[in-house]
Amino acid sequence: MQVSPLESAGKTNSSSLPEVFRTIRVPGGAVPGGATFWRKLAAFSGPGYLVAVGYMDPGNWATDLAGGSAFGYTLLSVILLSNIMAILLQSLAAKLGIATGRDLAQACRDSYSRPVGIALWALCELAIVACDLAEVIGTAIALQLLFGLPLVWGICLTAFDVLLILLLQQRGFRKLEAFIVTLLVVIAGCFVYELFLSQPALGAVMAGFVPRAEIVTNPAMLYIAIGIIGATVMPHNLYLHSSIVQTRAFETTSAGKREAIRFATLDSTIALMLALFINAAILILAASAFHTSGQTQVAEIQDAYKLLAPTLGAAVASTLFAVALLASGQNSTVTATLAGQIVMEGFLHVRLTPWVRRLITRLLAIVPAVGVALVYGEQGTGKLLVLSQVVLSMQLPFAVIPLVQFTSDRTRMGEFVNPVWLKIMAGVIAAMIVGLNIKLLLAVAGID
Repeated sequence: MQVSPLESAGKTNSSSLPEVFRTIRVPGGAVPGGATFWRKLAAFSGPGYLVAVGYMDPGNWATDLAGGSAFGYTLLSVILLSNIMAILLQSLAAKLGIATGRDLAQACRDSYSRPVGIALWALCELAIVACDLAEVIGTAIALQLLFGLPLVWGICLTAFDVLLILLLQQRGFRKLEAFIVTLLVVIAGCFVYELFLSQPALGAVMAGFVPRAEIVTNPAMLYIAIGIIGATVMPHNLYLHSSIVQTRAFETTSAGKREAIRFATLDSTIALMLALFINAAILILAASAFHTSGQTQVAEIQDAYKLLAPTLGAAVASTLFAVALLASGQNSTVTATLAGQIVMEGFLHVRLTPWVRRLITRLLAIVPAVGVALVYGEQGTGKLLVLSQVVLSMQLPFAVIPLVQFTSDRTRMGEFVNPVWLKIMAGVIAAMIVGLNIKLLLAVAGID
């Protein structure tokens, strides 16, 4: 078995998320396409769905609703592009974790100076707080729509979801994955029915997946597009995936790692295709229900809820919309907790109990959310949702560039280093993300 440069250097090789590290058994043997293949795929399935949660959280709802109602099906191409980028980047994150035994945060700590590592940690924490902000607002809105709970009360109530995290983690990682998948099925089922009711024009939907130059030249459209990218390709998901793939007890031989990378990539690709469907469904629903009827300013989740039933002619449409939103918020809560634990342990080598870690992150999100809700009401929280996704996008380069750098380094990756074609694709994606963010900053500053 090849010794990693990390081990040869004598550095600590403490596992990521030690309480669940290599706790899930992987069946031995290999029969391509046979029964063993499906058993192995089942054993490796799970981490991809935890990652996919971040690609359909309440922040996505805000950007997809705003994009669909304002610009029809045009931004479907951005969702498709974001998903392709996500599939490639998440496969790199899984490969890093499996090939080196280090998650992305640990790899950054190993490779960069302490000041740089602390700066990257701070940026990642900012991204997690922005993500958590979206979850807090989304869950509070869902509680308000379903039960009439005041928005501020709902925001404060989200602090207690730490109890859900504790319960799930105590029952084992497989149970946690099953919980996530169940809620994803609920979300998907709700939107299948919503699309059936809205009956979008299939020709227009397909045309929407073709990129248009106006997405970049129109500042308003670009702002939403950047938000969609930020909501889809989430920086903390890269840290998360590189860690949770190590919950599988795969063979640590060269062949075992190669097989694990293949199955982990397949798992995340299938899961992200589900995320593509749900993201596209939200935008298609907004375009077919609102944009085509002249309601181009429906950017608030509450407005969408109120208008869906009369627009589609079915009272259950609004209820299912809110149920899916609540499921989305609770799902994202679980993965944000894990990501926060991973980056704190990886960058700082500081370990907090999950409930303490969760409470800190949640309070950092609750304080601004309560303030905005009190001062600006529902309209302010909706704008804060979109802004949180733009903040996420701004943090992306600081996770993507190290990931591409590490997986392209033969000294670190050995035989699992990115081939030339993959280095080029990953480099283009990284450059695209940086370029779009610079373009947005210039647009916000009023500079052409």
